[in-house]
Amino acid sequence: MNLFTEIRALVVAALEQMQAEGALPQGLDFANVAVEPPRDALHGDMATNAAMVLAKPAGQKPRDIAEGLAAKLAADPRIVSAEVAGPGFLNLTLTPSVWQGVVAAVLGQGTDFGKSDMGAGKTANVEYVSANPTGPLHVGHCRGAVFGDALAGLLEYAGYDVTREYWINDGGAQVDVLARSAYERYREANGLDFEVKEGLYPGDYLVPVGEALKEKFGDSLIDKPESEWLDAIREFTMAAMMQQIREDLAALGVKMDVWSSERSYYESGKIERTLEELKEKGLIYRGTLEPPKGKAPPEDWEPREQMLFKATEYGDDVDRPVQKSDGGWTYFAPDLAYHYDKVKRGFDVIIDVFGADHGGYVKRMKAIVAALDAEKRVSFDIKLCQLVKLFKNGEPFKMSKRAGTFITLRDVIDQVGPDVTRFVMLTRRNDAPLDFDFDKVLEQSRENPVFYVQYAHARVSSVLRRAAEAGIATDDAILASADLSLLDHEAEIAVTRKLAEWPRLVEIAARTNEPHRIAFYLYELAGEFHSLWNRGNEHPELRFIQDGDAATSQAKIALARSVAVVISAGLAILGVTPAEEMR
Repeated sequence: MNLFTEIRALVVAALEQMQAEGALPQGLDFANVAVEPPRDALHGDMATNAAMVLAKPAGQKPRDIAEGLAAKLAADPRIVSAEVAGPGFLNLTLTPSVWQGVVAAVLGQGTDFGKSDMGAGKTANVEYVSANPTGPLHVGHCRGAVFGDALAGLLEYAGYDVTREYWINDGGAQVDVLARSAYERYREANGLDFEVKEGLYPGDYLVPVGEALKEKFGDSLIDKPESEWLDAIREFTMAAMMQQIREDLAALGVKMDVWSSERSYYESGKIERTLEELKEKGLIYRGTLEPPKGKAPPEDWEPREQMLFKATEYGDDVDRPVQKSDGGWTYFAPDLAYHYDKVKRGFDVIIDVFGADHGGYVKRMKAIVAALDAEKRVSFDIKLCQLVKLFKNGEPFKMSKRAGTFITLRDVIDQVGPDVTRFVMLTRRNDAPLDFDFDKVLEQSRENPVFYVQYAHARVSSVLRRAAEAGIATDDAILASADLSLLDHEAEIAVTRKLAEWPRLVEIAARTNEPHRIAFYLYELAGEFHSLWNRGNEHPELRFIQDGDAATSQAKIALARSVAVVISAGLAILGVTPAEEMR
């Protein structure tokens, strides 16, 4: 049930009737006609822009169209009033029974209330985290992991068949640096002098890896030339790092469907095959790039012929080299092959979640998909996650040095738990910086959105427990058949209005790839519920359990239960467990 969609259908039907009567010309496009909550609740329950968007193509004044439309809509039994405002906006007030019916719909559909079919029959690939496997995941990766996982959950709720994917950056020189760093820890484990030279990874996280290397190899690799130990140390250390990454993600509640290895692209010849295919399509050529714009070229710069990808034809600033002067592949080459593989796998939607430091990659990655998607079938989006700053007692907080120079994802989880971590990471847009204050996120107040939402769910659970003690039936089917016309107080109707927004909100969030909208909505819904609860302290008739009046109690409990159902659905999208009680 999407009440806004239903009322929009009513508006469109009225417009079509006006066309049939000659009040509006034929051939008008109603695609931009919207029905949404008004900016000011005093203006009614819903507002439509129909007259404003149709005035110019219809060759009529907006108010004239709005007045004719208002007359049609007022005849519908669901509409109490349709009033023209300003230059031609139309504000609608609905009967209380419409809002009361939302409660029955929520209880009848359960957590499926709000699910959409907008993604039905479509597939989506969401790639996120994709950190270099050279150390533990840090707090920046944490935000990308939560955002990507919540976005995947949101798209699934909106009907898409979603694949969660991790791109393992194990094909570059950094994994050899990792191996050399681990070798020094291996020497340390064998009681020998070791040196973490500049350029190596200094974190203590490699100490247990060194010990594990000793257990596997003993001292057999000591003082051997690098050529004899590099491959073995690299593979062992890579496997250890990836195992730690998997465990850290699991602790956060993140599980990937696909783990794609960059190294496999190098070793399998997939890059060469991709470039050969793209060459046949005319997307790869040999040419010479101009010197970097806006600054003097390096002293050793000289024009030379290179293998280039035609990125500028698809919106990039320059054509991108795919091969270095020594014959090796540039970093761009595996990215090209990887995204070509995604396109060929047939996804309808492809989304990359990057850290803010990858902002310079956006144009080139979009150029890749635009060029490779010859049929223009794929919807491609890149979401950048800005930095996270950690605070405690109002001061920047450093928890651990064991990782070297950064704070790990596991440190954050160990401090506040996965549910708090996930919710807080979604309390800002992904492209806005986020302050994570360890005191505030555990604070039990309205200022803490995690607590505020969880507390609303816990309060409903307490109502259900008290109802059971009073012998009041609270099965959802029974509550859905209660006399919901008893929910007639403005504070109760306010809660039902907010519940009605949920299906619309889901579609907007899924269409814009913005899961933070879910967190924002849950906070607002919790606010309406807490307001109703608090008013019950002063007005006994608003309390959820009415002594000696089972029928009224069931109607009010039905409203509370419907709030819990929607909160549960929203938290499930975000990967957060609802609270049954607050401790």
